[in-house]
Amino acid sequence: MRIELADYPVVEARLGSAFRYETGKLELSRRELSDLVIQDGRIEEVSLAVVHPGEKVRVTGIRDIVEPRVKSSGDGQVFPGTLSPVAPVGTGKTHRLSGMAVIATAAYEGTARAGLAVERSAILDMWGPGADASRFSSLIGLVLILKLKDGLSDLDAHAAIQSAELKVARRIAETTIKLPPARLDVFDLNARAPALPRVVLIQGCLTDSHNVHSGLSYYGLPIRDSLATFIHPNELFDGAVTVATTRAVGHFPITWDWQNHPLALGLYHEHGKRLNFLGVILERIQFDTFLGKEVIAHNTAQLARTLGADGALVAWTGSGNAFVELMLTIRECERRGMRTTLLTYEFGGKDGIDSPLLYYLPEADAVVSSGSRDRWLELPAPERVVGPYERFTVLTYPGAPLAEAREKLTLDARDMLIGGVDNWGGRSWTCNAY
Repeated sequence: MRIELADYPVVEARLGSAFRYETGKLELSRRELSDLVIQDGRIEEVSLAVVHPGEKVRVTGIRDIVEPRVKSSGDGQVFPGTLSPVAPVGTGKTHRLSGMAVIATAAYEGTARAGLAVERSAILDMWGPGADASRFSSLIGLVLILKLKDGLSDLDAHAAIQSAELKVARRIAETTIKLPPARLDVFDLNARAPALPRVVLIQGCLTDSHNVHSGLSYYGLPIRDSLATFIHPNELFDGAVTVATTRAVGHFPITWDWQNHPLALGLYHEHGKRLNFLGVILERIQFDTFLGKEVIAHNTAQLARTLGADGALVAWTGSGNAFVELMLTIRECERRGMRTTLLTYEFGGKDGIDSPLLYYLPEADAVVSSGSRDRWLELPAPERVVGPYERFTVLTYPGAPLAEAREKLTLDARDMLIGGVDNWGGRSWTCNAY
């Protein structure tokens, strides 16, 4: 499979009366985008806003973020199984608007009050300490502020939000169809160097099999109690993996992250130079029994060995006991002669002195940290608030008081800050030892 990613960087965006892209400047038709969204009967109202890096603006009620993309050639279309029919993707040419993103926001409380099924929204500061902590503050954002109809089920709310953001993202990218890109990147795994080690990316995916949406979908199908699944990394670039759009949590990757998976891109960059990149294994984690955890670890390692892997880069999404599957997978890979490296964020506690990992096995002797999830964060008051919420809970304990969006905030963890946890090491961090 060979795909070309045609890059059209955005340095300035504004809402106007037409669609136009020229040398990094993007004009968007407010009316056409609003009409496109409001066609969905589950959405009562929509408003649009543009936010830029450095502005003293706080975005509330974030449900998902997506990068505008569209295919100009090849099989299928972006976001197969969700926005477009199920068809093979990952070939041909795909246009991307780098430097900007569609930010979907909505007020929705859902039906569940505990566990993974609780509907969660997030915030984003475009300046200050919050901006320093989030990868999304560097992007120009087109914010969709959606008012959903009352009484929607969790699944209907998800489908309405997702449909709106993906339609808008694809329509924006269509402005570039006949234009030459600023850069063209080619991704092709066919050419391999026999002498180099063969490496697979094992991507642990925390999913919930007991609710209407598991949290993560492949071609629009929620991943539930599945065994390990091999996918081609090019499928990620075309949006074959999407998320539940009613649960934005700081330590969960969102759609933009899957489109721009830094580990897949990093392995691609080294393909044919230092290693041969074999592809991606999606490993469902968060099984309820230890037997389930043992079986998925065995199955994942067996699949990696069958693919001919000499080594595995292991990463994950989630928290809690889902980390057990990850450690068991590392042990099973090592037992089969495959060297592993784990990349994970740390827990560490508020002061950074707690045990950084929830579970540990001696086979995990190569671990890379992407930073802490639990550290406190003080956010100053913004000059402007964009989004559906003026008041919301920012502290993680039950019964926490509501905070005012227009005032300074204290976060006791990064869960409420979208992009506040670096799951896959996509940013540059430094570490000081004392």
